[in-house]
Amino acid sequence: MRIAVTGSIATDHLMTFPGRFSDQLVADQLHTVSLSFLVDKLDVRRGGVGANIAFGMGQLGTRPILVGAAGADFDEYRAWLDRHGVDTASVRISETLHTARFVCTTDADHNQIGSFYTGAMSEARLIELKTVADRVGGLDLVLIGADDPEAMLRHTEECRSRTIPFAADFSQQIARMDGEEIRILLDGATYLFSNEYEKGLIENKTGWSDEEILGKVGHRVTTLGARGVRIERAGEDPIEVGCPQEERKADPTGVGDAFRAGFLSGLAWGVSLERAAQVGCMLATLVIETVGTQEYALRRAHFMDRFTKAYGHDAAAEVQAHLV
Repeated sequence: MRIAVTGSIATDHLMTFPGRFSDQLVADQLHTVSLSFLVDKLDVRRGGVGANIAFGMGQLGTRPILVGAAGADFDEYRAWLDRHGVDTASVRISETLHTARFVCTTDADHNQIGSFYTGAMSEARLIELKTVADRVGGLDLVLIGADDPEAMLRHTEECRSRTIPFAADFSQQIARMDGEEIRILLDGATYLFSNEYEKGLIENKTGWSDEEILGKVGHRVTTLGARGVRIERAGEDPIEVGCPQEERKADPTGVGDAFRAGFLSGLAWGVSLERAAQVGCMLATLVIETVGTQEYALRRAHFMDRFTKAYGHDAAAEVQAHLV
C-alpha cells in the first residue's frame, strides 16, 4: 500500500521551563500579557508534522512517501530520513527560504506554548500530487497533514478530482482556518484525525454536529490522551483502544504524530482498525517517553514485548507478522 504523507517539515527548538505557566498569569491582566520564561534546557530536534509521521512509518517498515517543502538546509535532515526508511524524493527544495522552524516551551505540568515560522513550507502549495503518483506508480492513500493552508486545500481538491482516498488531519492549522476551509478539507475524507479539543473546535467552526460530520467522512479517529483513541463510523459501534502503560512521561511533543504513523502503518499492513489503533497507541507511548519527536528507537523485540503485555498474544501475533 503506497501512502503519501503531506505536511510540514521543520526543525524543533524545544525548551523546558521548570515552573508552571499558570502561576505566571494574572487573571485581570491577560489583555496585556508580557512574559519571559527562564528555561533551563534547550534541545534542537528534527520535526514537522509530515516528517514526524513519515519517520514513524519508516521505523515500522512501511516506506512512506514524504511530500512537503524544505530549504537548502535540508540535506542533513534528508539523509536522516532516508536512513530511516522514508522516501524523500518528492520533497520540494526552496531556492530562497529556510526550512520551517517550531519553537516550543513546555512547563512542569506538560503545558506548552509554541510559535511556528513557515519558511519554505509556503512553497508546498506548488507541489502536484499527480507528479508524486506518477513517480511511485500510483497512490493508495494521502494523509493531508498540517502544512501551508493553500497546499492543504490544493492537495484535498486534487485527491477528490483524481479519486485518491485521503485522510484529513488539520492539527495545528485548525486554529487559523475558518469554517468554510475546514468543511472543504474534511468532506469526503476516508479518515478524519483530531484530538478531543480539536474535535469540538471542528464542530464549532463548521457548524456541523458530530452526526453530520460522521455522515461526511468514512471514519472519525479521535485521540483521547492517556485514555487512548476512539474510532467512529456512521451506523456502527465505536472502536475504543486504550494506551499501554508508560514507563515515564518525558515530553508530549509529537505523540499525536506517532499515533498517526502507527495507525497508517497498520492500514498499510492490512490489519483491522482495532489493531492499527493499537500499533498507533504503542508507538505514541514510545514517543512520550522520549524528549524529541524522532529520537526514539524502535527495537522490535522490545516493541512486541510491550505490545503483547498491553493487548494480548492474539493481537501481537497479527502485528508481529508484519513487523520484521
